Amino acid sequence: MSSIIINKASAEDVEIVQSLGIQTFSETFAEDNTEEAMKKYLEESFNTEKIKSELNNPDSFFYIAWEEDNPVGYLKVNSGEAQTELQDDTALEIERIYVKKSHHGKKVGQLLYNQALETAEQLGKSYLWLGVWEKNLRALQFYRKNGFVEFDKHIFRLGEEEQTDLMMKKVLD
Repeated sequence: MSSIIINKASAEDVEIVQSLGIQTFSETFAEDNTEEAMKKYLEESFNTEKIKSELNNPDSFFYIAWEEDNPVGYLKVNSGEAQTELQDDTALEIERIYVKKSHHGKKVGQLLYNQALETAEQLGKSYLWLGVWEKNLRALQFYRKNGFVEFDKHIFRLGEEEQTDLMMKKVLD
């Protein structure tokens, strides 16, 4: 495997982020959810206007993992009012770390997570937090391995279904 490069995304990367978002979310969650729920969520979460708005939000940061000219994953982190919950000025939310299934187990997620850590340090944040579906055992194991601990739960809506996300945080030194 050639080396993976992480680059900050800009407003010009809307189609790449959109395509990566749809593909990786589908690969991760389609088999556990109805086609109708997936279709609705993907249309709401990854439509062009929403992605453009998120890319242009000064409190959100996107990073794309590249293998040569091929985007293989991405990271979205939020600070301040861009956070989906909490909106704690001392925190950075990891909203998304998604990697193409073809690149699972190749440390791409770890590189993206390292970028989130670096961003938190640059912004002077005291902790990272995130929500992860309680049935996404692969992600839970990844975050626990990286020092995250559960501190709460919240409901994540996918279509008409309510799912439980575990809220996890990692205090930074």
